[in-house]
Amino acid sequence: MEVGFKKRKLAEVLGSDKEMRKKYGRMAKVLRNRLVVLKAAPSLAAVPTDRPVRRHLLKGNRAGQFAVDLLHPCRLVFKPNHAPIPRLQDGGIDTERVTAITIIDVVDYH
Repeated sequence: MEVGFKKRKLAEVLGSDKEMRKKYGRMAKVLRNRLVVLKAAPSLAAVPTDRPVRRHLLKGNRAGQFAVDLLHPCRLVFKPNHAPIPRLQDGGIDTERVTAITIIDVVDYH
C-alpha cells in the first residue's frame, strides 16, 4: 500500500529509526512494525483486524479514519488517500479498493 503523511515533520520522524526512538521510546519498535505491515499490504483489507495490529474504523469526530494498535493506549491513526474514497453500496468504506493512506498522527485519542 502507498503510505503518505499529513505533515512533513511526522514523515521525518517516522522515516528515521533514530528519530522514532527519540520521540516514542520503547514504542518505536512497535510503530516501525505497524508501518511495515501497512506498506506491505496490497490494500487496507489485508491489514489484520485481530491483535496485535487490530485495524479498526473510528467513529465520532474521527469518522472515516482508521487506527492500528501500538502500545496501549496509543494508536497510529490514518485515513484513505483517495478522491473520492471508495465506498460500498451501504456507504461504508471499501477496504479492498483502498490502496493508499495518509498517516495522520500517533496519539492516545481515548
